[in-house]
Amino acid sequence: MEQKTGGDVLVASLIAQGIDRVFGIPGVQLDGAADALYRRADDVDFICARNEQATTYMADGYSRSTGRVGVAMVVPGPGVLNALAGLATAYSANSRVLLLAGQIDSKAIGKGLGALHEIPDQTGVLERLTKWTGTARTPEEIPGLVEEAFRQLLSGRPRPVALEVPPDVLEALTSVQPASRVEAAPLEPSTADVAAAAQKLLAAERPLIMVGGGVLAAGASDALTQLAEVLEAPVLMTENGRGAIDARHRLAFDALALRELRERADLVLAVGTRFVSTFGTQVNTGGAPAIVVNAEAADLGAPRAIELGLHADARLALEALAAAVAGAERPSREAELAGTRAWLAEQFEDIAPQREYLAAIREALPDNGVLVSEFTQVGYAASACYPAHDPRTYIGPGYQGTLGYGFATALGVKAADPQRAVVSINGDGGFAWTMQELSTMRRYGLGLVTIVFHDGFYGNVRRIQKNRYGARYFSSDLTNPDYPALAAAFGVASRTAASPQELATVLAEAVAAGEPILIDVPVGEFPSPWHLIHEGVPRPAPLPVGSHLISAGA
Repeated sequence: MEQKTGGDVLVASLIAQGIDRVFGIPGVQLDGAADALYRRADDVDFICARNEQATTYMADGYSRSTGRVGVAMVVPGPGVLNALAGLATAYSANSRVLLLAGQIDSKAIGKGLGALHEIPDQTGVLERLTKWTGTARTPEEIPGLVEEAFRQLLSGRPRPVALEVPPDVLEALTSVQPASRVEAAPLEPSTADVAAAAQKLLAAERPLIMVGGGVLAAGASDALTQLAEVLEAPVLMTENGRGAIDARHRLAFDALALRELRERADLVLAVGTRFVSTFGTQVNTGGAPAIVVNAEAADLGAPRAIELGLHADARLALEALAAAVAGAERPSREAELAGTRAWLAEQFEDIAPQREYLAAIREALPDNGVLVSEFTQVGYAASACYPAHDPRTYIGPGYQGTLGYGFATALGVKAADPQRAVVSINGDGGFAWTMQELSTMRRYGLGLVTIVFHDGFYGNVRRIQKNRYGARYFSSDLTNPDYPALAAAFGVASRTAASPQELATVLAEAVAAGEPILIDVPVGEFPSPWHLIHEGVPRPAPLPVGSHLISAGA
């Protein structure tokens, strides 16, 4: 039989799983894989980043915007360590990311001989940030390990996995056949559990449905909408669940609405969400009992005190529940829900300046356009109230809160579908983490619209120092580049917008052009959004009107 290298087998095994793009940076321990990718360039595009951190971010953006597996490839040691921030984000956001991690020579692993890029127990490091990690010790092991990686990625709760392949294994010759295609294996709900849950839903008069990223990961939006309409149940979307139901739907609500609706709710159905607060306690349902559906068994236990748990894929569970309650007739709750919408509008007036910028972005993006948020002042507001219309059109950092993830993640989204409009919002703090990827944007012609809101500070740090520490400011100020000049240095076009109105105009032009562009937005101080995001945080005193604006020449 024909002899191939381990690298050839690895790449052929990825192609068998439908992989057509890899984000990475080549290096000496990956030469065997890089050469194999060179020979299969017609089948797999390779996008070379400028820092390993960006590779896993891009793979995450690719995965969460498409539902497919995103693949990153880095050298061992410092390469793996640089990639961990993106891996941790993918872990927290339940993203299907495969990290191909280089290793030192297989005979030297674990011996502490000081091989190039060696770190103690790299495998153990990866195991703590992945659902599964495997190491190929021979080229013959590669197909089986790739198959297991994809079984893990396509079953149960989505989370990243890693596969280590040492350089001698990549270079060795073998006649082993590539991996076979692995198909998704969603977890079926128990018939008895579905019947019990349906009985409780039909008995409830004012049920609520809370949904998280598991609904998007399972492709369950149609089933969710069908069930909600039959039950006349408002759907509250967590940040990771944005877009699970069109924000314009009469039953669609931001998660903040729970604080008002729970006063009358008599049952909560939570689907594809961890169903815990940001402080690690069960979501406050106002005393209403909870039914929880999750593909992760651990998310059905403590600290959650639930009435019924369904260990199942979100789509299969919602389809079964919708079938079980089909034909039920419920009175309209429109008057009640109109009151909730009015209450929400009043609450969100506290962050009206951020919402003006979000409105400009929403207006410029088509329904299937993607907003990649970031840990910045406008981004925090987006996590609470950005209206996503289609699934997979809002991407945030999840509970990891990874500052600096947004720009590189958005590049992965754009690489997944170059014809799709994508907007990345950044602050001047976070943008500095990966702004060198302007090179990647230019090199591959990724027509991403990148917005940098800059005020010269780490905004949250500054606010805390002002409000809690008597304005004793410590290292919260920034020395920033001239952003238009920075963009020009990389051959990227730029524009400046000094107000939401100007941003709306510039964005409309940028989205229509579809070319790489950086939009420079100088801003002042924004009002705090934290009381809207974290229950129990006191409502702050309002800022002076217009404090968020700053002249473009300042």
